[in-house]
Amino acid sequence: MTCANCALRIEKGLNKLNGVEDARVNFAMETAYVKFNTELQTKDLIEKVKSLGYNASEHLSSSTPKVIEEHVKEKNRLRFRFISSAILAFPLFYTMASHFSILSFLPVPEYLMHPWVQFLFAAPVQFWIGFPFYKGAFRALKNGSANMDVLVALGTSAAFGYSFVYSLTLGLSLEDPWFLNQSQSHQGHGMYPSLYYETSAVLLAFLLAGKWMEAIARGKSSQAIQALLGLRPDTVRIKKDSEWIEVPLEFLKEGDLIQIRPGERIPTDGIVLDGSSSVDESMLTGESLPVQKVSSSKLFGGTMNGKGGLIERADKVGQDTVLSSIIKTVEEAQASRAPLQRIADKISAIFVPSVVVIAVLDFLIWSFFIDFGNLSGALEKSIAVLVIACPCALGLATPVSLLVGTGKGATMGILFRNAESLETVSSLEVLAFDKTGTLTEGKPRLTAISVQGDEENNFLRKVASVESSSEHPLGAAIVAEALAKSLVIGTPTKVVSEPGGGIRANLEEDSIVIGKKEFLEAQGVSIPKNLADIVNQWELSAKTVVWAAIEGGKKALGILALEDSLKSSSIRAVQKLRELGLELVLLTGDHLKTAEAVAAETGIQKIEASLNPNGKAAIIQAMQIGGKKVGMAGDGMNDAPALAVAQVGFAMGNGTDIAMESAGVVLVKGDLLRIWDSIRLSRATVRNIRQNLFWALAYNAIGIPIAALGYLAPWLAGAAMALSSVSVVTNALRLRNFR
Repeated sequence: MTCANCALRIEKGLNKLNGVEDARVNFAMETAYVKFNTELQTKDLIEKVKSLGYNASEHLSSSTPKVIEEHVKEKNRLRFRFISSAILAFPLFYTMASHFSILSFLPVPEYLMHPWVQFLFAAPVQFWIGFPFYKGAFRALKNGSANMDVLVALGTSAAFGYSFVYSLTLGLSLEDPWFLNQSQSHQGHGMYPSLYYETSAVLLAFLLAGKWMEAIARGKSSQAIQALLGLRPDTVRIKKDSEWIEVPLEFLKEGDLIQIRPGERIPTDGIVLDGSSSVDESMLTGESLPVQKVSSSKLFGGTMNGKGGLIERADKVGQDTVLSSIIKTVEEAQASRAPLQRIADKISAIFVPSVVVIAVLDFLIWSFFIDFGNLSGALEKSIAVLVIACPCALGLATPVSLLVGTGKGATMGILFRNAESLETVSSLEVLAFDKTGTLTEGKPRLTAISVQGDEENNFLRKVASVESSSEHPLGAAIVAEALAKSLVIGTPTKVVSEPGGGIRANLEEDSIVIGKKEFLEAQGVSIPKNLADIVNQWELSAKTVVWAAIEGGKKALGILALEDSLKSSSIRAVQKLRELGLELVLLTGDHLKTAEAVAAETGIQKIEASLNPNGKAAIIQAMQIGGKKVGMAGDGMNDAPALAVAQVGFAMGNGTDIAMESAGVVLVKGDLLRIWDSIRLSRATVRNIRQNLFWALAYNAIGIPIAALGYLAPWLAGAAMALSSVSVVTNALRLRNFR
């Protein structure tokens, strides 16, 4: 694709196919992201792209290195085309430069001024080196649209064609008397007043220089993905029978035993079976401190082993690893379109036809009204209009910034699932937090039990048996304490769970209800005052209280206190987020007093407590109805409705899969400071996009009138157009320095 119009044409073509739900084409990445139903196959999409005059292939993670290799080849082809055009265009540029007053002292051989000598230099540039421009223009016009290639082909062909026709009238020999007379007079535009061979040749050389520099810069913008791909080792040492053998990484299977030596990359996700070492996980989490790994510790592919040796069991391979999912998420985000891109899309759709109309009108006005009869002068001005208006910079303004921004986020452990999420994060006004697993470690521990009607350990055994069927972290903590006391966990029956409320089940001859006080009261359980007083004391010290009632052989009623410590980064993260001007809200299923204790410790001022999952979502919707843009940070299944309804959901990477699927941003490490980073990065990226769009539009708004008024030579217009694209990409690359 040569400009944003190419991307729009392919996108429209794909969206017209029956069965395509959504198609988004990214000009900067040269990718298409397509959602389609079972009526279609990938080959149908590829055939549609080919029918529009382009080539395509399915993008797989295994093919990414080949794609990068092809980009390198394209960059080398552009370099060759530019150097070839520069060599051929230089003599013509030299003759043109010699006629500027400040360079009039330069000696110019007379033969360089002959039309057919200039033709011999210009023709290869126009028709051999410049052939891809003609090919792109033909392809666009064939499909009923216009792109940058159309403008370039029109402008350079007009200059070259006019000069060629005029050359036919001037004679074919260096000894032609007319030529000799002109050589002696040195009047007008060179020795031939109306030839523009140098305009077309030099113009194409400048355009190719810009495209080459643009390709170099775009290569740098995708370095984050390339760096992630480079984290995979090519080979891995696995145990085969009784010896260790080295095989290519793609032959690794689940369950294989892997030997990891000091200083080597971890090849895949798995569990440490033997050995101990510190592992640098910074490329996945953004955290610089190494993590100590011992037996049963989790390992992640792409991380760097320290000074110890490890034996790993491969649990996930290929596309199932964390690294592969990160790469896929980043690629999908980069293939998506930000809402700001719609501005550029609307302009690009009508831009090229409008410029052609302006160029024609400019030619007619100069020819018939301003400088009557001076066709060559009018032609020069209309060519300048065609060339300076090429919409490359406009097409690159948004996608390249997104490419760099999402890539930078990935290296910091921040995964934006799409461009819309990245843009929306920048404008958030309210940020809501879940408590457990978001502000806290999500690893609660049982600290106290008070029970009436039963012995404490027997009460704990029965409660833990019922909680063994639950995935809630509080239930897991109760089970862990029972196992630590060597209590026998039974198997409950007729388990009924109410998210955000509690759980009911039968165990042996007992009927057991566990959960919040309100949940038990709804089941007809009466709450004695002495237990309520104990609960008040526990909640004031930020403990979470679980109630349990046992009806059956031995009636019992008790309470369990669980404590979940704050994450080390939570207090600082809340402070940093408040400095960004956000209103912070704590949404929790815990009781108000527990929530108030946590809020007081962290500095969160607004609290909504005793909420079930739908209650959290309802609070967020109410704030949105009030006109506020709301983000939600959570980690558990009970946070999924709130994450989905918020403008942007932030999911802790250590949370549940459903929470991560519901969120627009995934924080790989689950560190709240990454939310602060993601908001700052989002604002920096959106600011960068707006700068790019402003300058791309301002460039054309200023450049077209200047060219139309005759103050800009075509070759200067070409240079300015090339530099505008490079400047947009260079500005986007500044995001790589984000800290």
